Amino acid sequence: MVKSMTGYGRGIYSDEQRSITVEIKAVNHRYCDISVKMPRRYSFAEEKIKAAAKEVLMRGKIEIGVSIDNFGKSETDVNLNLDAAKRYYDALTELGQNFDLSGDGQISLSLLAGMTDVLTTVPAAEDEEEFVKELMTALDEALTGISEMRAVEGEKLAADILKRAAIMENTKNAIAERAPKIEVEYKERLHTRINELLDGSVEISEERLALEAAVFADKSNITEELVRLGSHIDQLRSFINSEEEAVGKKIDFLVQEMNREANTIGSKANDMEITSRMLELKAEIEKIREQVQNIE
Repeated sequence: MVKSMTGYGRGIYSDEQRSITVEIKAVNHRYCDISVKMPRRYSFAEEKIKAAAKEVLMRGKIEIGVSIDNFGKSETDVNLNLDAAKRYYDALTELGQNFDLSGDGQISLSLLAGMTDVLTTVPAAEDEEEFVKELMTALDEALTGISEMRAVEGEKLAADILKRAAIMENTKNAIAERAPKIEVEYKERLHTRINELLDGSVEISEERLALEAAVFADKSNITEELVRLGSHIDQLRSFINSEEEAVGKKIDFLVQEMNREANTIGSKANDMEITSRMLELKAEIEKIREQVQNIE
């Protein structure tokens, strides 16, 4: 199955205490490169996010953003250090006993609370298992969204590639039809050229002409290249129509092989018409190569 590497997905989990939003953006990349941006206090879930994403997204540069809004509970807890408060109280009481503070020696609650280490705030304790469960609900929705978008785009890419594969096959068939005529035409040109040079004064050996034409035909024979090219086109269709995941790299390799065969055909054929057809082939191969860069 052909899927594009480009896509976007968004998922939301919400209850009376918290809202979690996950956004996924993906673009072309040679490998699977996943980055996650989320509040640091929830970083314990990052590897779980990456693992879940890799199960669905095989290739691409993938950015996952997680935003969390806690509106049903505080994100911080307050810790009371009674030992520190008692030490401050004792010290302040002793200070008051040794100095005449004219009635201002009362130790207030606000005074004690403001002392260092008496009251401290720390991140609220998090039920990690429950949070991951909620997060995965939003993540699954986002992954479904981006997968659907990539599949729709992949269908368009597949249709375009199949259209170009048909053009390539027609071009290959035209080359195959032209190829046998090259030897005959070469023999005729050779016969005409020799007659012009010798001005008909010497009889031309048909056997020698046939031998020269056969040598030329052997050097310019492109049968094997045409067979391999046809096989590559069939394989391309097979990859496009298969249910196999992540066929992009396989198609990319196949395109390189088709380009190699086209170059060999052009260099061996020694024929203007076939050279022209070869250039048409290479143009379609290049268009497929460009499309393949966006296939997962």
